[in-house]
Amino acid sequence: MARSRPTVLVVDDDTATRDGLVVLLDGWGYRATEAAAGKAALEHCEQELPHAIVTDLMMPGMTGLEFVAALGDRVQQIAIVFVTGQASIDTAVEAIKLGAYDYLPKPLEPERLRAVLEKALKQVSLARETTALRQRLESPLGSYGALIGKSAPMRRLYQQIGQIAATSAAVLVSGESGTGKELVAQTVHDLSPRRDAEFLALNCAAISPTLMESELFGHEKGAFTSAIDRHLGCFEQADGGTLFLDEITEMALEIQPKLLRVLEDGQIRRIGGNKTIPVSVRVIAATNRQPGAAVKDGKLRQDLFYRLNVFHLDLPPLRERGEDITLLAGYFLELFATKYQRGVLPWSAEFGPALLAHNWPGNVRELRNSMERLTVLAAGPSLTAKDFEQYCLTAVVDEQTERAPISLAEAERQAIERALGATAGNKTQAAQLLGITPKTLNAKLALYSKE
Repeated sequence: MARSRPTVLVVDDDTATRDGLVVLLDGWGYRATEAAAGKAALEHCEQELPHAIVTDLMMPGMTGLEFVAALGDRVQQIAIVFVTGQASIDTAVEAIKLGAYDYLPKPLEPERLRAVLEKALKQVSLARETTALRQRLESPLGSYGALIGKSAPMRRLYQQIGQIAATSAAVLVSGESGTGKELVAQTVHDLSPRRDAEFLALNCAAISPTLMESELFGHEKGAFTSAIDRHLGCFEQADGGTLFLDEITEMALEIQPKLLRVLEDGQIRRIGGNKTIPVSVRVIAATNRQPGAAVKDGKLRQDLFYRLNVFHLDLPPLRERGEDITLLAGYFLELFATKYQRGVLPWSAEFGPALLAHNWPGNVRELRNSMERLTVLAAGPSLTAKDFEQYCLTAVVDEQTERAPISLAEAERQAIERALGATAGNKTQAAQLLGITPKTLNAKLALYSKE
Protein backbone atom coordinates (compact mmCIF):
# COMPACT_ATOMS: atom_id res chain seq x y z
CA MET A 1 0.00 0.00 0.00
CA ALA A 2 2.85 2.39 0.86
CA ARG A 3 4.27 1.99 -2.63
CA SER A 4 1.19 3.68 -4.09
CA ARG A 5 1.91 6.91 -2.22
CA PRO A 6 3.75 9.70 -4.09
CA THR A 7 7.43 9.77 -3.13
CA VAL A 8 9.07 13.04 -2.08
CA LEU A 9 12.85 13.34 -1.78
CA VAL A 10 14.05 15.91 0.79
CA VAL A 11 17.54 17.30 0.10
CA ASP A 12 19.09 19.47 2.80
CA ASP A 13 22.45 19.45 4.58
CA ASP A 14 20.81 20.55 7.85
CA THR A 15 19.77 17.42 9.76
CA ALA A 16 17.06 19.07 11.87
CA THR A 17 15.40 20.70 8.84
CA ARG A 18 15.61 17.48 6.85
CA ASP A 19 14.15 15.31 9.62
CA GLY A 20 11.37 17.83 10.30
CA LEU A 21 10.31 17.87 6.62
CA VAL A 22 10.31 14.06 6.45
CA VAL A 23 7.98 13.84 9.46
CA LEU A 24 5.74 16.55 8.02
CA LEU A 25 5.52 14.89 4.59
CA ASP A 26 4.83 11.45 6.06
CA GLY A 27 1.99 12.98 8.04
CA TRP A 28 0.48 14.36 4.84
CA GLY A 29 0.45 10.90 3.27
CA TYR A 30 3.60 11.08 1.16
CA ARG A 31 6.41 8.54 1.24
CA ALA A 32 9.33 10.76 2.21
CA THR A 33 12.99 9.89 1.62
CA GLU A 34 16.04 12.04 2.33
CA ALA A 35 19.53 12.96 1.19
CA ALA A 36 22.06 15.20 2.95
CA ALA A 37 23.82 16.45 -0.21
CA GLY A 38 23.32 16.95 -3.94
CA LYS A 39 25.58 14.05 -4.93
CA ALA A 40 23.72 11.62 -2.67
CA ALA A 41 20.42 12.92 -4.04
CA LEU A 42 21.60 12.22 -7.63
CA GLU A 43 22.51 8.66 -6.67
CA HIS A 44 19.07 8.26 -5.10
CA CYS A 45 17.41 9.46 -8.33
CA GLU A 46 19.39 6.91 -10.32
CA GLN A 47 17.87 4.14 -8.21
CA GLU A 48 14.32 5.55 -7.96
CA LEU A 49 12.97 8.69 -9.59
CA PRO A 50 10.82 10.47 -6.98
CA HIS A 51 7.54 12.18 -7.82
CA ALA A 52 8.72 15.37 -6.10
CA ILE A 53 11.88 16.91 -4.69
CA VAL A 54 12.06 19.52 -1.94
CA THR A 55 15.62 20.79 -1.96
CA ASP A 56 17.66 23.45 -0.20
CA LEU A 57 19.42 25.93 -2.44
CA MET A 58 22.75 26.47 -0.64
CA MET A 59 24.56 23.23 0.23
CA PRO A 60 28.27 22.38 0.43
CA GLY A 61 29.80 20.54 -2.52
CA MET A 62 26.86 20.85 -4.91
CA THR A 63 24.23 23.57 -4.71
CA GLY A 64 20.57 22.88 -5.21
CA LEU A 65 20.71 24.55 -8.63
CA GLU A 66 23.64 22.36 -9.68
CA PHE A 67 21.84 19.25 -8.44
CA VAL A 68 18.68 20.03 -10.43
CA ALA A 69 20.72 20.94 -13.52
CA ALA A 70 22.42 17.53 -13.29
CA LEU A 71 19.04 15.79 -13.47
CA GLY A 72 18.74 16.87 -17.12
CA ASP A 73 15.56 15.86 -18.94
CA ARG A 74 14.30 13.95 -15.89
CA VAL A 75 13.29 17.33 -14.41
CA GLN A 76 10.17 17.25 -16.60
CA GLN A 77 8.90 14.23 -14.66
CA ILE A 78 9.57 15.59 -11.15
CA ALA A 79 7.79 18.29 -9.13
CA ILE A 80 10.72 20.35 -7.83
CA VAL A 81 10.36 22.91 -5.05
CA PHE A 82 13.34 24.97 -3.86
CA VAL A 83 13.51 26.23 -0.28
CA THR A 84 16.15 28.64 0.96
CA GLY A 85 16.89 31.29 3.53
CA GLN A 86 18.87 33.29 0.96
CA ALA A 87 16.22 34.18 -1.58
CA SER A 88 16.91 36.50 -4.49
CA ILE A 89 15.14 37.31 -7.72
CA ASP A 90 18.09 36.06 -9.81
CA THR A 91 18.23 32.65 -8.15
CA ALA A 92 14.43 32.32 -8.32
CA VAL A 93 14.50 33.00 -12.05
CA GLU A 94 17.33 30.50 -12.52
CA ALA A 95 15.43 27.86 -10.55
CA ILE A 96 12.33 28.25 -12.68
CA LYS A 97 14.43 28.09 -15.88
CA LEU A 98 15.86 24.77 -14.69
CA GLY A 99 12.34 23.38 -14.35
CA ALA A 100 11.44 24.05 -10.73
CA TYR A 101 7.73 24.38 -10.00
CA ASP A 102 8.13 26.94 -7.20
CA TYR A 103 10.61 28.68 -4.91
CA LEU A 104 9.77 29.07 -1.19
CA PRO A 105 11.64 31.10 1.45
CA LYS A 106 12.66 29.85 4.87
CA PRO A 107 11.23 29.56 7.43
CA LEU A 108 8.74 27.39 5.58
CA GLU A 109 5.01 27.83 6.01
CA PRO A 110 3.79 24.20 6.15
CA GLU A 111 0.37 24.82 4.59
CA ARG A 112 1.89 26.80 1.73
CA LEU A 113 4.35 23.97 1.03
CA ARG A 114 1.51 21.47 1.14
CA ALA A 115 -0.58 23.47 -1.37
CA VAL A 116 2.39 23.93 -3.70
CA LEU A 117 3.25 20.22 -3.61
CA GLU A 118 -0.33 19.18 -4.38
CA LYS A 119 -0.51 21.44 -7.44
CA ALA A 120 2.97 20.49 -8.63
CA LEU A 121 2.29 16.76 -8.33
CA LYS A 122 -0.91 17.05 -10.38
CA GLN A 123 1.02 18.75 -13.16
CA VAL A 124 3.86 16.23 -13.08
CA SER A 125 1.46 13.28 -12.96
CA LEU A 126 -0.09 14.46 -16.20
CA ALA A 127 3.35 14.97 -17.77
CA ARG A 128 4.42 11.44 -16.78
CA GLU A 129 1.25 9.91 -18.20
CA THR A 130 1.63 11.83 -21.46
CA THR A 131 5.27 10.76 -21.80
CA ALA A 132 4.36 7.12 -21.17
CA LEU A 133 1.54 7.26 -23.69
CA ARG A 134 3.72 8.97 -26.29
CA GLN A 135 6.37 6.27 -25.92
CA ARG A 136 3.71 3.59 -26.30
CA LEU A 137 2.27 5.27 -29.39
CA GLU A 138 5.60 5.74 -31.17
CA SER A 139 7.05 2.84 -33.16
CA PRO A 140 9.96 2.08 -35.53
CA LEU A 141 7.47 2.41 -38.41
CA GLY A 142 7.36 6.11 -37.67
CA SER A 143 3.82 5.94 -36.37
CA TYR A 144 2.17 8.00 -33.66
CA GLY A 145 -1.04 6.37 -32.56
CA ALA A 146 -2.96 5.45 -35.70
CA LEU A 147 -0.97 8.00 -37.74
CA ILE A 148 1.88 6.65 -39.85
CA GLY A 149 4.77 8.63 -41.29
CA LYS A 150 8.23 9.90 -40.45
CA SER A 151 8.60 12.74 -42.93
CA ALA A 152 9.43 16.22 -41.64
CA PRO A 153 5.81 17.48 -41.95
CA MET A 154 4.54 14.52 -39.91
CA ARG A 155 7.22 14.91 -37.24
CA ARG A 156 6.14 18.52 -36.83
CA LEU A 157 2.53 17.36 -36.53
CA TYR A 158 3.43 14.80 -33.85
CA GLN A 159 5.20 17.51 -31.86
CA GLN A 160 2.14 19.77 -32.04
CA ILE A 161 -0.17 16.96 -30.94
CA GLY A 162 2.09 16.18 -27.99
CA GLN A 163 2.01 19.82 -26.90
CA ILE A 164 -1.76 20.35 -27.05
CA ALA A 165 -3.10 16.95 -26.03
CA ALA A 166 -2.83 17.54 -22.28
CA THR A 167 -5.10 20.60 -22.44
CA SER A 168 -8.89 20.64 -22.74
CA ALA A 169 -8.98 23.50 -25.26
CA ALA A 170 -10.78 23.26 -28.58
CA VAL A 171 -8.84 22.21 -31.67
CA LEU A 172 -9.53 22.99 -35.33
CA VAL A 173 -8.07 20.46 -37.77
CA SER A 174 -7.84 21.41 -41.44
CA GLY A 175 -6.59 19.44 -44.41
CA GLU A 176 -7.61 17.96 -47.72
CA SER A 177 -10.00 15.01 -47.84
CA GLY A 178 -8.26 11.77 -47.00
CA THR A 179 -5.40 13.24 -44.96
CA GLY A 180 -6.53 11.60 -41.70
CA LYS A 181 -8.29 14.32 -39.72
CA GLU A 182 -10.31 11.89 -37.61
CA LEU A 183 -7.18 9.86 -36.84
CA VAL A 184 -5.51 13.05 -35.63
CA ALA A 185 -8.51 13.83 -33.40
CA GLN A 186 -8.44 10.29 -32.00
CA THR A 187 -4.72 10.57 -31.26
CA VAL A 188 -5.21 13.88 -29.44
CA HIS A 189 -7.93 12.22 -27.35
CA ASP A 190 -5.79 9.14 -26.63
CA LEU A 191 -2.98 11.33 -25.31
CA SER A 192 -5.26 13.50 -23.19
CA PRO A 193 -6.50 13.14 -19.59
CA ARG A 194 -9.91 12.34 -21.15
CA ARG A 195 -8.67 9.16 -22.85
CA ASP A 196 -10.68 6.82 -20.59
CA ALA A 197 -13.93 8.62 -21.46
CA GLU A 198 -15.92 8.64 -24.70
CA PHE A 199 -14.54 9.69 -28.08
CA LEU A 200 -17.58 10.46 -30.23
CA ALA A 201 -17.45 11.42 -33.93
CA LEU A 202 -20.22 13.26 -35.75
CA ASN A 203 -20.21 14.11 -39.47
CA CYS A 204 -21.94 17.46 -39.80
CA ALA A 205 -22.50 17.02 -43.54
CA ALA A 206 -24.42 13.77 -43.08
CA ILE A 207 -27.17 15.17 -40.83
CA SER A 208 -29.96 17.47 -41.94
CA PRO A 209 -30.31 20.87 -40.21
CA THR A 210 -33.64 19.80 -38.69
CA LEU A 211 -32.02 16.84 -36.94
CA MET A 212 -28.66 18.41 -36.07
CA GLU A 213 -29.87 20.25 -32.97
CA SER A 214 -31.32 17.06 -31.55
CA GLU A 215 -28.15 15.11 -32.37
CA LEU A 216 -25.99 17.64 -30.59
CA PHE A 217 -28.11 18.59 -27.58
CA GLY A 218 -30.75 15.85 -27.32
CA HIS A 219 -34.53 16.18 -26.83
CA GLU A 220 -37.21 15.35 -24.31
CA LYS A 221 -40.06 12.94 -24.91
CA GLY A 222 -42.82 14.72 -26.80
CA ALA A 223 -40.63 17.65 -27.87
CA PHE A 224 -41.82 17.10 -31.44
CA THR A 225 -44.02 14.63 -33.30
CA SER A 226 -41.52 11.79 -33.63
CA ALA A 227 -39.94 12.27 -30.19
CA ILE A 228 -41.44 9.18 -28.56
CA ASP A 229 -38.58 8.88 -26.03
CA ARG A 230 -35.98 11.08 -24.40
CA HIS A 231 -32.79 11.26 -26.49
CA LEU A 232 -29.36 12.17 -25.15
CA GLY A 233 -27.37 14.27 -27.59
CA CYS A 234 -23.69 14.00 -28.43
CA PHE A 235 -22.63 16.45 -25.74
CA GLU A 236 -24.21 14.38 -22.98
CA GLN A 237 -22.95 11.11 -24.47
CA ALA A 238 -19.40 12.49 -24.68
CA ASP A 239 -19.49 14.17 -21.24
CA GLY A 240 -16.00 13.93 -19.75
CA GLY A 241 -14.56 12.97 -23.13
CA THR A 242 -14.08 14.34 -26.64
CA LEU A 243 -16.55 15.23 -29.39
CA PHE A 244 -15.18 15.25 -32.95
CA LEU A 245 -17.23 17.40 -35.32
CA ASP A 246 -16.16 16.50 -38.85
CA GLU A 247 -16.90 18.86 -41.75
CA ILE A 248 -17.84 21.66 -39.36
CA THR A 249 -18.20 24.13 -42.26
CA GLU A 250 -21.18 22.07 -43.51
CA MET A 251 -23.12 22.64 -40.29
CA ALA A 252 -26.23 24.77 -40.88
CA LEU A 253 -25.67 28.41 -40.00
CA GLU A 254 -28.73 28.49 -37.73
CA ILE A 255 -27.16 25.76 -35.54
CA GLN A 256 -23.71 27.36 -35.26
CA PRO A 257 -24.63 30.06 -32.67
CA LYS A 258 -26.22 27.37 -30.48
CA LEU A 259 -23.02 25.36 -30.65
CA LEU A 260 -21.04 28.48 -29.79
CA ARG A 261 -23.18 29.07 -26.70
CA VAL A 262 -22.48 25.56 -25.42
CA LEU A 263 -18.76 25.98 -26.02
CA GLU A 264 -18.80 29.25 -24.08
CA ASP A 265 -21.05 28.19 -21.19
CA GLY A 266 -20.39 24.45 -20.86
CA GLN A 267 -24.14 23.82 -20.58
CA ILE A 268 -26.76 22.32 -22.88
CA ARG A 269 -30.53 22.29 -22.89
CA ARG A 270 -32.40 19.46 -24.57
CA ILE A 271 -35.07 20.39 -27.09
CA GLY A 272 -38.33 20.60 -25.17
CA GLY A 273 -36.48 20.75 -21.84
CA ASN A 274 -36.63 23.57 -19.31
CA LYS A 275 -33.37 23.07 -17.43
CA THR A 276 -29.71 23.46 -18.31
CA ILE A 277 -27.34 20.53 -17.96
CA PRO A 278 -23.60 21.09 -17.33
CA VAL A 279 -21.26 19.14 -19.62
CA SER A 280 -17.49 18.85 -19.84
CA VAL A 281 -16.59 18.04 -23.42
CA ARG A 282 -13.49 18.79 -25.46
CA VAL A 283 -14.49 19.68 -29.01
CA ILE A 284 -12.23 18.93 -31.96
CA ALA A 285 -13.63 20.21 -35.25
CA ALA A 286 -12.37 19.46 -38.76
CA THR A 287 -12.78 20.87 -42.24
CA ASN A 288 -11.36 20.18 -45.69
CA ARG A 289 -11.73 23.88 -46.49
CA GLN A 290 -9.30 26.61 -45.60
CA PRO A 291 -10.85 27.97 -42.36
CA GLY A 292 -10.28 31.60 -43.27
CA ALA A 293 -11.89 31.10 -46.68
CA ALA A 294 -14.84 29.31 -45.06
CA VAL A 295 -15.45 32.35 -42.84
CA LYS A 296 -15.17 34.69 -45.81
CA ASP A 297 -17.57 32.54 -47.86
CA GLY A 298 -20.15 32.52 -45.07
CA LYS A 299 -19.82 28.79 -44.36
CA LEU A 300 -18.46 29.27 -40.83
CA ARG A 301 -19.38 32.02 -38.39
CA GLN A 302 -16.40 34.14 -37.44
CA ASP A 303 -17.15 33.97 -33.69
CA LEU A 304 -17.43 30.18 -33.84
CA PHE A 305 -14.19 30.00 -35.82
CA TYR A 306 -12.34 31.95 -33.12
CA ARG A 307 -13.81 29.74 -30.39
CA LEU A 308 -12.80 26.53 -32.18
CA ASN A 309 -9.42 27.77 -33.34
CA VAL A 310 -7.71 27.82 -29.94
CA PHE A 311 -5.26 25.34 -31.45
CA HIS A 312 -4.98 24.76 -35.20
CA LEU A 313 -3.56 21.63 -36.81
CA ASP A 314 -3.08 21.85 -40.59
CA LEU A 315 -2.50 18.38 -42.05
CA PRO A 316 -0.05 18.04 -44.94
CA PRO A 317 -1.29 16.45 -48.19
CA LEU A 318 0.33 13.12 -49.07
CA ARG A 319 2.13 14.61 -52.09
CA GLU A 320 4.20 16.74 -49.68
CA ARG A 321 5.21 13.84 -47.47
CA GLY A 322 7.92 12.32 -49.69
CA GLU A 323 9.20 9.13 -48.08
CA ASP A 324 5.86 8.47 -46.35
CA ILE A 325 4.30 7.46 -49.67
CA THR A 326 6.38 4.31 -50.03
CA LEU A 327 6.28 3.72 -46.26
CA LEU A 328 2.47 3.77 -46.25
CA ALA A 329 2.23 1.72 -49.43
CA GLY A 330 4.30 -1.05 -47.86
CA TYR A 331 2.25 -0.90 -44.67
CA PHE A 332 -1.07 -1.16 -46.53
CA LEU A 333 0.14 -3.98 -48.79
CA GLU A 334 1.10 -6.03 -45.72
CA LEU A 335 -2.19 -5.14 -44.03
CA PHE A 336 -4.32 -6.31 -46.95
CA ALA A 337 -2.14 -9.35 -47.65
CA THR A 338 -2.99 -10.50 -44.13
CA LYS A 339 -6.66 -9.59 -44.52
CA TYR A 340 -7.09 -11.52 -47.77
CA GLN A 341 -4.60 -14.27 -46.90
CA ARG A 342 -2.33 -13.54 -49.83
CA GLY A 343 1.42 -13.20 -50.11
CA VAL A 344 3.00 -9.75 -50.26
CA LEU A 345 4.27 -9.24 -53.81
CA PRO A 346 7.75 -7.73 -54.16
CA TRP A 347 8.17 -4.41 -55.95
CA SER A 348 9.80 -4.15 -59.34
CA ALA A 349 12.37 -1.41 -59.93
CA GLU A 350 9.83 0.95 -61.48
CA PHE A 351 7.00 0.48 -58.99
CA GLY A 352 8.39 2.79 -56.29
CA PRO A 353 9.03 5.65 -58.77
CA ALA A 354 5.47 5.23 -60.09
CA LEU A 355 4.12 5.66 -56.55
CA LEU A 356 6.15 8.81 -56.03
CA ALA A 357 5.24 10.28 -59.42
CA HIS A 358 1.50 10.20 -58.72
CA ASN A 359 -0.01 13.35 -57.19
CA TRP A 360 -2.39 11.45 -54.84
CA PRO A 361 -5.31 13.91 -54.90
CA GLY A 362 -7.25 11.57 -52.59
CA ASN A 363 -4.30 11.45 -50.16
CA VAL A 364 -3.91 8.54 -47.73
CA ARG A 365 -7.45 7.30 -48.39
CA GLU A 366 -6.69 6.95 -52.11
CA LEU A 367 -3.37 5.23 -51.40
CA ARG A 368 -5.03 2.76 -49.04
CA ASN A 369 -7.75 1.88 -51.56
CA SER A 370 -5.17 1.54 -54.34
CA MET A 371 -3.06 -0.89 -52.33
CA GLU A 372 -6.16 -2.92 -51.49
CA ARG A 373 -7.01 -3.23 -55.22
CA LEU A 374 -3.45 -4.23 -56.02
CA THR A 375 -3.45 -6.90 -53.32
CA VAL A 376 -6.58 -8.49 -54.74
CA LEU A 377 -6.08 -7.98 -58.48
CA ALA A 378 -2.36 -7.95 -59.30
CA ALA A 379 -1.27 -11.33 -60.65
CA GLY A 380 2.47 -11.08 -59.91
CA PRO A 381 5.16 -12.27 -59.66
CA SER A 382 5.96 -8.66 -58.71
CA LEU A 383 4.23 -5.28 -58.65
CA THR A 384 5.07 -3.23 -61.71
CA ALA A 385 4.38 0.28 -63.00
CA LYS A 386 1.86 -1.31 -65.37
CA ASP A 387 -0.01 -2.79 -62.40
CA PHE A 388 -0.04 0.63 -60.78
CA GLU A 389 -1.36 2.28 -63.93
CA GLN A 390 -4.01 -0.41 -64.46
CA TYR A 391 -5.35 -0.80 -60.94
CA CYS A 392 -4.56 2.50 -59.23
CA LEU A 393 -5.10 5.19 -61.85
CA THR A 394 -8.21 3.94 -63.64
CA ALA A 395 -10.72 5.97 -61.60
CA VAL A 396 -8.51 8.84 -60.48
CA VAL A 397 -10.01 12.26 -61.21
CA ASP A 398 -8.27 15.47 -60.21
CA GLU A 399 -10.20 18.05 -58.18
CA GLN A 400 -10.41 20.32 -61.23
CA THR A 401 -10.11 18.16 -64.37
CA GLU A 402 -9.61 14.54 -65.27
CA ARG A 403 -5.95 13.64 -65.16
CA ALA A 404 -4.42 12.72 -68.50
CA PRO A 405 -2.40 9.48 -68.43
CA ILE A 406 1.38 9.95 -68.39
CA SER A 407 4.07 7.83 -69.94
CA LEU A 408 6.37 5.64 -67.88
CA ALA A 409 9.30 7.91 -68.75
CA GLU A 410 7.43 10.98 -67.54
CA ALA A 411 6.35 9.14 -64.39
CA GLU A 412 9.99 8.26 -63.77
CA ARG A 413 11.08 11.87 -64.25
CA GLN A 414 8.40 13.15 -61.84
CA ALA A 415 9.38 10.51 -59.28
CA ILE A 416 13.01 11.62 -59.40
CA GLU A 417 12.02 15.27 -59.03
CA ARG A 418 9.81 14.46 -56.06
CA ALA A 419 12.48 12.31 -54.40
CA LEU A 420 15.07 15.07 -54.78
CA GLY A 421 12.59 17.56 -53.36
CA ALA A 422 11.84 15.30 -50.39
CA THR A 423 15.57 14.93 -49.60
CA ALA A 424 16.48 18.60 -50.18
CA GLY A 425 18.56 17.64 -53.22
CA ASN A 426 20.58 14.87 -51.53
CA LYS A 427 21.18 12.43 -54.40
CA THR A 428 22.30 9.54 -52.21
CA GLN A 429 19.14 9.71 -50.07
CA ALA A 430 16.98 10.26 -53.17
CA ALA A 431 18.42 7.13 -54.78
CA GLN A 432 17.68 5.12 -51.62
CA LEU A 433 14.14 6.46 -51.60
CA LEU A 434 13.68 5.43 -55.26
CA GLY A 435 15.25 2.02 -54.79
CA ILE A 436 18.02 2.64 -57.35
CA THR A 437 21.77 3.19 -57.12
CA PRO A 438 23.29 6.70 -57.06
CA LYS A 439 25.05 5.84 -60.34
CA THR A 440 21.72 5.09 -62.03
CA LEU A 441 20.24 8.30 -60.67
CA ASN A 442 23.15 10.39 -61.96
CA ALA A 443 22.84 8.75 -65.36
CA LYS A 444 19.16 9.59 -65.59
CA LEU A 445 19.75 13.17 -64.46
CA ALA A 446 22.46 13.52 -67.12
CA LEU A 447 20.01 12.22 -69.71
CA TYR A 448 17.34 14.69 -68.69
CA SER A 449 19.80 17.59 -68.88
CA LYS A 450 20.44 16.80 -72.57
CA GLU A 451 16.74 16.88 -73.50
